[in-house]
Amino acid sequence: MKKQYDSFTFTASRNGTYKFCFSNEFSTFTHKTVYFDFQVGEDPPLFPSENRVSALTQMESACVSIHEALKSVIDYQTHFRLREAQGRSRAEDLNTRVAYWSVGEAIILLVVSIGQVLSGNGDRQKNES
Repeated sequence: MKKQYDSFTFTASRNGTYKFCFSNEFSTFTHKTVYFDFQVGEDPPLFPSENRVSALTQMESACVSIHEALKSVIDYQTHFRLREAQGRSRAEDLNTRVAYWSVGEAIILLVVSIGQVLSGNGDRQKNES
């Protein structure tokens, strides 16, 4: 609740269909973006022979540690993609606002300059008569 970024982990106890419910009651004026990262099931074992009598060799142990490190890298990449998408969304929103502001300022400048020219012509005609 009331967090800019959060992570939630849920492990399903049984197979079936699950539903997600969200509430925007805290702030109904701003939109929210929600990202999901699903990890379904367990990773298959690197070395499928489950009934190993011998310990892992040094090469197999290195493979397991590299595999775990790569899974961690994937999680970090997902997190950074999420942050990049949020930053891009904010930047595009700000760019749109700046463009509208610039157009508004240009219109106001045009109206004021036309008004000054027209009022200057009226003053000149009064002075001539």
